[in-house]
Amino acid sequence: MNEALQFIRKAILTRLTDAISIGGSYVPVYNRVPSDASEPYIKVFSVSNNESDFNATSFISECVTRLEVVTAFDSDSGGELQSNQIVSSILNLVRTRSSGYYDLSSDGFNVITCTNNGVTYFEDDLEDKTYFRAIVEISNKIEKT
Repeated sequence: MNEALQFIRKAILTRLTDAISIGGSYVPVYNRVPSDASEPYIKVFSVSNNESDFNATSFISECVTRLEVVTAFDSDSGGELQSNQIVSSILNLVRTRSSGYYDLSSDGFNVITCTNNGVTYFEDDLEDKTYFRAIVEISNKIEKT
């Protein structure tokens, strides 16, 4: 059984790159956020890969990926509207039905399901800025082909 998370993360990064804009500018998408990044941005990272089912001919894994949206404003301005809008765009692109699942066939996998496990919002009021974050958790059931 091979690890599928790397291929899902790559597919998400590809699907989101240059696809979401706020105020006429694309929101950058990272696997690792560079030290000179500015908000808003999206970080995509793997959470878990658990074997959920198998039979004599196939292995099925549940792969969980998180997408963290980070926006920030000077301490007394802004709000979470921007993060809500970015999350909405993410879900429209990533949380699809079977016709829009990632094509992982060249990597030896087939996506069976795509589920939104929830969106959690946070507000961090620091000295320099107020950060509004949203964490989208996506679960994909993957079959080894």
